[in-house]
Order: sequence, then C-alpha cells, then structure tokens
Amino acid sequence: MASLNKVFLLGNLTRDPDLRSLPSGQAVCELGLAVNRRYTSSTGEAVEEPCFVDVVVWGRSAENCKQFLEKGSQVMIEGRLQLDQWEDRNGGGKRSKLRVVAEQVQFMNRRQDGAQGGAQQPGPDAGAQGQYYDADYKVVDDDDQNKK
Repeated sequence: MASLNKVFLLGNLTRDPDLRSLPSGQAVCELGLAVNRRYTSSTGEAVEEPCFVDVVVWGRSAENCKQFLEKGSQVMIEGRLQLDQWEDRNGGGKRSKLRVVAEQVQFMNRRQDGAQGGAQQPGPDAGAQGQYYDADYKVVDDDDQNKK
C-alpha cells in the first residue's frame, strides 16, 4: 500500500529562530510558523484563521535560518510530519506533539539594503532583482521557480 508524508507551508515566523547544537555537533533550529487560511463566511464576512505550526530544521540549513531569519520573516517550508511521543515527567501519562521536519527552507523576503542579518538574505548579488537564497545558501532565480 502506498503512502505519502509531504508538507508544503508558506507563512511567517512567530518568533526568532532557536538554534541549538547537539553533543554530536549537529545543529538543530526550531521555528514557529503561522499560516493563515482566508475564506468568506456564509454571511459574506471575510475571515482569516491562523494555524500555528512547529518546524524543526537540521544541519547547515538550521544555521542559515538562525543567521538570516527573524520574527515576521516569510518562509516556504517543504518537509514531512513527525509525531513525537513521550511520558510526562509528572506522571501525567503519555504526551504527543505533531511537528514538521523541514527538508527544504526557502527564504521569501528579499534584501533591499545589502546589510548583514535580518530577514532578507545577503550574498554576492545582494539586492539583485529576481534572486533570493534558499536555506542551503544557493542562489535561486525567480525565473527558475516559475518554470516548475
């Protein structure tokens, strides 16, 4: 039987990225993402319903998220769902949390001033129109994205 575990999310960070290093030296970054659903109610009123998602990013992508993203940054996440389960420390029974493990992170904001840090990504062509950087710090052209 076939199955598929794939998630695509476009939203804004609800807090600054939280970067940690495991004892092995592996970088892990936790992100809070808000994704909005917009629709018109039966009464004709415009409604915006937010969904808050926890995302975990590993390796070099995690380090780049910490360096170039901040609260409010817009990102596109491609990843998979993961269910974490554990026993409550206080004897409260089993606990669980569903989160997204990012396989690809694209920074959607563009740098306007060429300065370091912040939500936009610097690079050799900082401020160049039609280019931005993904979390692995590879140049991505708008034209390339539109061909997909």
